[in-house]
Amino acid sequence: MMKNTVEVAGLVVVRSGREVLHGLDLTIPPGQVTGLLGPSGCGKSTLMRALVGVQQVRRGGVTVLGEPAGSSGLRDRVAYQTQAASVYDDLTVDENLTFFARVLDVDRGAVERAVTAVDLESHRDQVVANLSGGQRSRANLAVALLCDADVLILDEPTVGLDPVLRVELWNLFHRLADEGAAVLVSSHVMDEAERCDRLLLMREGRIIADGTPDEIKQKAGADDVEQAFLTIVKEDVA
Repeated sequence: MMKNTVEVAGLVVVRSGREVLHGLDLTIPPGQVTGLLGPSGCGKSTLMRALVGVQQVRRGGVTVLGEPAGSSGLRDRVAYQTQAASVYDDLTVDENLTFFARVLDVDRGAVERAVTAVDLESHRDQVVANLSGGQRSRANLAVALLCDADVLILDEPTVGLDPVLRVELWNLFHRLADEGAAVLVSSHVMDEAERCDRLLLMREGRIIADGTPDEIKQKAGADDVEQAFLTIVKEDVA
Protein backbone atom coordinates (compact mmCIF):
# COMPACT_ATOMS: atom_id res chain seq x y z
CA MET A 1 0.00 0.00 0.00
CA MET A 2 1.39 3.38 -0.98
CA LYS A 3 2.33 5.79 1.79
CA ASN A 4 0.11 8.60 0.54
CA THR A 5 -2.91 8.35 -1.72
CA VAL A 6 -3.03 12.08 -2.42
CA GLU A 7 -0.09 14.49 -2.65
CA VAL A 8 -0.52 18.23 -3.10
CA ALA A 9 2.49 20.49 -3.68
CA GLY A 10 2.48 24.29 -3.94
CA LEU A 11 -1.15 24.41 -5.06
CA VAL A 12 -2.32 27.87 -6.13
CA VAL A 13 -5.82 28.47 -7.49
CA VAL A 14 -7.13 31.77 -8.81
CA ARG A 15 -10.86 32.29 -9.34
CA SER A 16 -12.47 35.45 -10.74
CA GLY A 17 -9.11 37.19 -10.50
CA ARG A 18 -8.70 36.39 -6.80
CA GLU A 19 -6.23 33.89 -5.37
CA VAL A 20 -8.27 31.49 -3.25
CA LEU A 21 -5.68 28.78 -2.50
CA HIS A 22 -2.25 30.04 -1.50
CA GLY A 23 0.44 27.45 -2.21
CA LEU A 24 -1.01 24.49 -0.32
CA ASP A 25 1.13 21.48 0.57
CA LEU A 26 -0.55 18.41 2.04
CA THR A 27 -0.79 14.64 1.82
CA ILE A 28 -3.67 12.25 2.45
CA PRO A 29 -2.86 8.63 3.35
CA PRO A 30 -5.03 5.56 2.71
CA GLY A 31 -7.00 3.88 5.48
CA GLN A 32 -7.94 7.10 7.22
CA VAL A 33 -10.86 9.53 7.51
CA THR A 34 -9.44 13.01 7.05
CA GLY A 35 -11.66 15.93 7.95
CA LEU A 36 -11.34 19.22 6.09
CA LEU A 37 -12.88 21.82 8.36
CA GLY A 38 -13.28 25.55 8.12
CA PRO A 39 -15.87 28.29 7.64
CA SER A 40 -17.84 28.67 4.44
CA GLY A 41 -15.79 30.43 1.77
CA CYS A 42 -12.39 29.36 3.08
CA GLY A 43 -11.58 27.28 -0.02
CA LYS A 44 -12.62 23.76 1.00
CA SER A 45 -14.70 23.06 -2.11
CA THR A 46 -12.06 24.57 -4.39
CA LEU A 47 -9.43 22.29 -2.89
CA MET A 48 -11.66 19.25 -3.32
CA ARG A 49 -12.34 20.16 -6.95
CA ALA A 50 -8.58 20.36 -7.49
CA LEU A 51 -8.13 16.90 -5.98
CA VAL A 52 -10.72 15.49 -8.38
CA GLY A 53 -9.11 17.29 -11.31
CA VAL A 54 -12.03 19.52 -12.30
CA GLN A 55 -10.51 22.77 -11.02
CA GLN A 56 -8.09 24.79 -13.12
CA VAL A 57 -4.95 25.55 -11.11
CA ARG A 58 -2.51 28.41 -11.51
CA ARG A 59 0.56 26.69 -10.04
CA GLY A 60 1.51 23.52 -8.23
CA GLY A 61 0.42 19.95 -8.69
CA VAL A 62 -1.96 17.29 -7.37
CA THR A 63 -1.16 13.59 -7.61
CA VAL A 64 -3.77 10.95 -6.79
CA LEU A 65 -2.85 7.27 -6.63
CA GLY A 66 0.37 8.09 -8.45
CA GLU A 67 -1.33 9.89 -11.35
CA PRO A 68 -2.11 13.56 -12.05
CA ALA A 69 -5.53 14.50 -10.65
CA GLY A 70 -8.25 14.10 -13.27
CA SER A 71 -6.42 11.42 -15.28
CA SER A 72 -8.64 9.00 -17.15
CA GLY A 73 -7.15 6.11 -15.20
CA LEU A 74 -8.66 7.54 -12.01
CA ARG A 75 -12.22 7.66 -13.32
CA ASP A 76 -13.47 4.62 -11.41
CA ARG A 77 -11.01 4.92 -8.53
CA VAL A 78 -12.03 8.33 -7.20
CA ALA A 79 -15.56 9.03 -5.94
CA TYR A 80 -16.69 12.63 -5.56
CA GLN A 81 -19.80 13.98 -3.89
CA THR A 82 -20.45 17.66 -4.55
CA GLN A 83 -22.46 20.00 -2.33
CA ALA A 84 -24.92 20.54 -5.17
CA ALA A 85 -26.88 17.40 -5.95
CA SER A 86 -25.78 15.61 -9.12
CA VAL A 87 -28.89 13.43 -9.30
CA TYR A 88 -31.71 14.15 -11.77
CA ASP A 89 -34.86 15.65 -10.26
CA ASP A 90 -37.26 13.97 -12.70
CA LEU A 91 -35.99 10.43 -12.01
CA THR A 92 -36.57 8.23 -9.00
CA VAL A 93 -33.74 7.35 -6.65
CA ASP A 94 -33.54 3.87 -8.19
CA GLU A 95 -33.59 5.22 -11.75
CA ASN A 96 -30.81 7.68 -10.92
CA LEU A 97 -28.60 5.00 -9.42
CA THR A 98 -29.32 2.57 -12.25
CA PHE A 99 -28.36 5.23 -14.79
CA PHE A 100 -25.10 6.13 -13.04
CA ALA A 101 -24.29 2.45 -12.49
CA ARG A 102 -24.45 1.95 -16.27
CA VAL A 103 -22.26 4.99 -16.85
CA LEU A 104 -19.73 3.64 -14.35
CA ASP A 105 -20.10 0.06 -15.64
CA VAL A 106 -20.94 -1.45 -12.25
CA ASP A 107 -23.47 -4.20 -11.58
CA ARG A 108 -26.92 -4.08 -10.02
CA GLY A 109 -25.47 -5.22 -6.72
CA ALA A 110 -23.67 -1.88 -6.42
CA VAL A 111 -27.03 -0.09 -6.61
CA GLU A 112 -28.48 -2.26 -3.85
CA ARG A 113 -25.47 -1.71 -1.61
CA ALA A 114 -25.51 2.06 -2.15
CA VAL A 115 -29.24 2.38 -1.40
CA THR A 116 -28.81 0.37 1.79
CA ALA A 117 -25.71 2.31 2.87
CA VAL A 118 -27.57 5.64 2.80
CA ASP A 119 -30.82 4.21 4.23
CA LEU A 120 -33.05 5.05 1.26
CA GLU A 121 -34.68 1.65 0.69
CA SER A 122 -38.13 3.01 1.56
CA HIS A 123 -37.69 5.98 -0.81
CA ARG A 124 -36.03 4.31 -3.77
CA ASP A 125 -39.16 4.61 -5.96
CA GLN A 126 -39.75 8.29 -5.17
CA VAL A 127 -38.92 11.01 -7.69
CA VAL A 128 -35.94 13.01 -6.43
CA ALA A 129 -37.81 16.32 -6.79
CA ASN A 130 -40.22 15.11 -4.09
CA LEU A 131 -37.52 14.20 -1.56
CA SER A 132 -36.53 16.30 1.42
CA GLY A 133 -33.20 18.11 1.39
CA GLY A 134 -31.59 15.44 3.56
CA GLN A 135 -32.92 12.65 1.37
CA ARG A 136 -31.59 14.37 -1.76
CA SER A 137 -28.21 14.64 -0.07
CA ARG A 138 -28.27 10.92 0.69
CA ALA A 139 -29.24 10.08 -2.90
CA ASN A 140 -26.31 12.18 -4.06
CA LEU A 141 -23.99 10.33 -1.68
CA ALA A 142 -25.30 7.00 -2.95
CA VAL A 143 -24.07 7.87 -6.45
CA ALA A 144 -20.57 8.45 -5.05
CA LEU A 145 -20.70 5.05 -3.32
CA LEU A 146 -21.53 3.08 -6.48
CA CYS A 147 -17.88 2.47 -7.30
CA ASP A 148 -15.60 0.53 -5.02
CA ALA A 149 -13.38 3.61 -4.99
CA ASP A 150 -9.92 3.92 -3.50
CA VAL A 151 -10.48 7.63 -2.79
CA LEU A 152 -13.70 9.25 -1.60
CA ILE A 153 -13.93 13.03 -1.65
CA LEU A 154 -17.13 14.10 0.07
CA ASP A 155 -18.11 17.77 0.21
CA GLU A 156 -20.31 18.34 3.28
CA PRO A 157 -22.14 14.99 2.95
CA THR A 158 -24.03 15.27 6.27
CA VAL A 159 -25.60 18.71 5.82
CA GLY A 160 -29.32 18.66 6.67
CA LEU A 161 -29.30 15.14 8.08
CA ASP A 162 -30.73 14.12 11.44
CA PRO A 163 -28.27 13.17 14.23
CA VAL A 164 -28.94 9.42 14.01
CA LEU A 165 -28.26 9.26 10.28
CA ARG A 166 -25.18 11.45 10.64
CA VAL A 167 -23.72 8.92 13.10
CA GLU A 168 -24.55 6.04 10.74
CA LEU A 169 -22.85 7.78 7.81
CA TRP A 170 -19.73 8.53 9.83
CA ASN A 171 -19.61 4.85 10.79
CA LEU A 172 -19.83 4.06 7.06
CA PHE A 173 -16.96 6.45 6.27
CA HIS A 174 -14.79 4.69 8.86
CA ARG A 175 -15.70 1.24 7.51
CA LEU A 176 -14.61 2.36 4.04
CA ALA A 177 -11.35 3.69 5.49
CA ASP A 178 -10.80 0.45 7.41
CA GLU A 179 -11.07 -1.34 4.06
CA GLY A 180 -8.19 0.78 2.76
CA ALA A 181 -9.86 3.80 1.16
CA ALA A 182 -8.66 7.36 1.66
CA VAL A 183 -11.72 9.32 2.79
CA LEU A 184 -11.71 13.13 2.79
CA VAL A 185 -14.81 14.73 4.30
CA SER A 186 -15.37 18.48 4.41
CA SER A 187 -17.57 20.25 6.92
CA HIS A 188 -18.05 23.64 8.51
CA VAL A 189 -19.64 22.01 11.58
CA MET A 190 -16.93 21.75 14.20
CA ASP A 191 -18.69 19.09 16.29
CA GLU A 192 -18.05 16.60 13.47
CA ALA A 193 -14.32 17.06 13.90
CA GLU A 194 -14.10 14.53 16.71
CA ARG A 195 -15.29 11.83 14.31
CA CYS A 196 -12.18 12.19 12.11
CA ASP A 197 -8.87 10.36 12.40
CA ARG A 198 -7.07 13.48 11.27
CA LEU A 199 -8.04 17.10 10.78
CA LEU A 200 -7.01 19.77 8.33
CA LEU A 201 -8.22 23.13 9.63
CA MET A 202 -8.55 25.64 6.84
CA ARG A 203 -8.87 29.42 6.83
CA GLU A 204 -8.75 31.88 3.94
CA GLY A 205 -7.17 29.45 1.49
CA ARG A 206 -4.52 28.08 3.84
CA ILE A 207 -4.13 25.05 6.11
CA ILE A 208 -3.57 26.48 9.58
CA ALA A 209 -3.51 23.20 11.53
CA ASP A 210 -2.95 19.54 10.70
CA GLY A 211 -3.16 16.67 13.19
CA THR A 212 -5.46 14.38 15.12
CA PRO A 213 -8.30 16.05 17.04
CA ASP A 214 -6.44 15.44 20.30
CA GLU A 215 -3.18 16.85 18.92
CA ILE A 216 -4.90 20.01 17.71
CA LYS A 217 -6.74 20.52 21.00
CA GLN A 218 -3.55 19.93 22.98
CA LYS A 219 -1.57 22.35 20.83
CA ALA A 220 -4.19 25.05 21.36
CA GLY A 221 -4.79 24.25 25.01
CA ALA A 222 -8.51 23.86 24.30
CA ASP A 223 -11.20 21.42 25.40
CA ASP A 224 -12.89 21.12 22.01
CA VAL A 225 -11.95 21.55 18.36
CA GLU A 226 -14.09 24.65 17.86
CA GLN A 227 -12.29 26.49 20.65
CA ALA A 228 -8.97 25.18 19.34
CA PHE A 229 -9.78 26.55 15.88
CA LEU A 230 -10.60 29.98 17.31
CA THR A 231 -7.37 29.97 19.34
CA ILE A 232 -5.30 28.97 16.32
CA VAL A 233 -6.98 31.69 14.21
CA LYS A 234 -6.06 34.32 16.79
CA GLU A 235 -2.45 33.12 16.81
CA ASP A 236 -2.42 33.07 13.00
CA VAL A 237 -3.66 36.66 12.80
CA ALA A 238 -1.28 37.95 15.47
